[in-house]
Amino acid sequence: MFTNHVYGIDLGSNMIKIYSQKSDEILKERNMIAIRNKEHILAVGDEAYEMYEKSPANVEVSSPMSNGMIANISHLEILLQALLERTSRSTGRHPVIYFAVPVDMTEIEKRAYYSVAQSGRFRKSKVLLVERPVADALALGIPIIKTRGSMIVNIGAATTEISVIADSRVIISKIIPLGGDHFNQDILNNIRRRNNFFVSLRTAGRLKASLADLKQERKLARKIVGVDCVSGLPRERIVTSATINESILSSVNKIAEEIRTFLERTPPQIHKVILAEGIYLTGGSTRIPHIAQVISRQVGCPILLSQYYDLCTVYGLKEIITHDALHHWAFTPKKRKK
Repeated sequence: MFTNHVYGIDLGSNMIKIYSQKSDEILKERNMIAIRNKEHILAVGDEAYEMYEKSPANVEVSSPMSNGMIANISHLEILLQALLERTSRSTGRHPVIYFAVPVDMTEIEKRAYYSVAQSGRFRKSKVLLVERPVADALALGIPIIKTRGSMIVNIGAATTEISVIADSRVIISKIIPLGGDHFNQDILNNIRRRNNFFVSLRTAGRLKASLADLKQERKLARKIVGVDCVSGLPRERIVTSATINESILSSVNKIAEEIRTFLERTPPQIHKVILAEGIYLTGGSTRIPHIAQVISRQVGCPILLSQYYDLCTVYGLKEIITHDALHHWAFTPKKRKK
């Protein structure tokens, strides 16, 4: 029986993933909040996303995260409280909350996580931070203590985090502003340029999920509804998989180039180990079929694709929460453990 309610939380710009030790379940919902007249909360999570790009002018639907960082602490607090309540009837008096965070953060950004959990009903909670590459490594089965060099690339919605683990720690890490949201924007822009046809970001996301295949062997198409850029009237158009693949390939190649450049910056002895072992690839955007093969061809080494995708980090938090021997990987926002 647990004395405290314990949660592992991966705050993504697009999705929020919460592991509850009490229920041993993972909740995954959109990281969005809908607010009417700047003060009345209408919905959070998936319910708020259903209003996205459909709401009237007095209803703002947005994410409290920006580029992988907390952008609005008060909105995130409300969203977090509502979603935690969905995992269980009660969060307990003194919940313990593990947040997965990027390595490359300032102390102010780290304390933003502390501020979220120390507000309102969570003011008595215990807050611990876990570096995202560490959580990913544990979920991937990488022996952090023993590895002589492992590279993890997490392609999320707003950013891609590239990290190298060696000597029992993250020795180097970098965040680049490219991810699944940029793929969606590329699709929107390409359709508008090629067809004088405007579609929403939601539609672009659905097209990516259903038509993207970077091997480009499947010949698929979908009928969509959008706005004719010339007449301004709603119309139907057919969009092919070739158009979608063409749209996102440039950004995928940019990510591959960043990985190759990052790999060249690693010490020679670690570089050699990574080339032999391969690069671990995870994150929600890696669901695009054959993205691993494209990156492998560009980088010139094997790519090991995680089947956890966007749940990889939260599964790593689960490992830390449920195994006492791994608790040392968590640290407080005020003082990091050596």
